Amino acid sequence: MELLRSAHNPLVKYLQKLKKRRFREQEGRFVIEGVRFVEEALEAGWPVETVVYSPELTRSARGERLVAAALGRNIKTVPAEKDIIGALAFTGTPQGVLAVCRMKNRRPEEAAGVREDGKVKKDALVMVVDRVSDPGNLGTIIRSAHAFGADGAVLMKGTVDLYNDKTLRATMGSVFHLPVAHNVGADDFPAQFRAGEAGVLVGVPRDGIPVDSIDVDRPLALVVGSEAAGPSEDILSLPHEKVTVPMPGRAESLNVAVAASIMIYQIVRLRTGKRF
Repeated sequence: MELLRSAHNPLVKYLQKLKKRRFREQEGRFVIEGVRFVEEALEAGWPVETVVYSPELTRSARGERLVAAALGRNIKTVPAEKDIIGALAFTGTPQGVLAVCRMKNRRPEEAAGVREDGKVKKDALVMVVDRVSDPGNLGTIIRSAHAFGADGAVLMKGTVDLYNDKTLRATMGSVFHLPVAHNVGADDFPAQFRAGEAGVLVGVPRDGIPVDSIDVDRPLALVVGSEAAGPSEDILSLPHEKVTVPMPGRAESLNVAVAASIMIYQIVRLRTGKRF
C-alpha cells in the first residue's frame, strides 16, 4: 500500500476527529496507540478496523509480527510517514503504530454478573464507578477490577470517558478483557441490584463498615463515587451499606483508585480465605 504522506488525507483527518469524545461516540470508534496496546487488542480478538504504522516499525521482529497479525485478521494496514504518526499520536514519544477500534456496547447486566435467566451469580462482583472525573483514576480502577477477578465494571453517567486516551493507557490493556458498560443511567442500573437481590457497597472515607468486616457471601456491587462530591443521590437511593478502608495514619483520605483497589482486593481475599 502507498505510504501515507499528507496531513490532508481523509484517513488522517478522520483519526484527528476521533480525538474528540463527541465524534468517538457518534462513530462508535476510538484510537489506541503503542506496540503493546495494539498487540493486546489483537490478541484479545477486539474488533480492530485499521492499523496505521511507520515502516520503521517492521524493522524489528516484534513490529513485523504485529503487522503480520493484523494482516492475518484481514485488518486494513496503512504505512505512514513518521511525521504523520507523530501528529496523530497522543504521547510525546510515539512508538510508530496506532489502531482504530470499534467500541463494544456492553449491557449493564453483562458487566454485573447477571445470568441469562435473570438471576445474579451468587459470587458476582461488579465495580461501579459513579462520576469519577480523572481518567487515570478510572483506568486504574478498571485495571484493578480485572486483576482481582471482578465480573465487570459499570460506569455511571457523568464518569469520565472510557475511551479517553489517558483512561485507556491507565487500564494497561484490561479494557480489552473486562466487560465494561459505560454511560449508564440510574434507570438502567441492573434491576436485581436496585431490588436488593445483591449487596451494594458504597465506599466512603469514614464512618462506614470496615471493609474487612463486611459480608462477602453474596453477590456484590462495589461503588466508588466522585473524587470531590462522593456518590450521587441516585446511588444512595439504592439499598446499600457504606464501607470504609480503616486508616490508622493521619491522612484525611485516599485517592479514589487506591481506595477502590484496596476494597476489591479485600473482598476477594475474604472470599477466598487466603492472601495473594
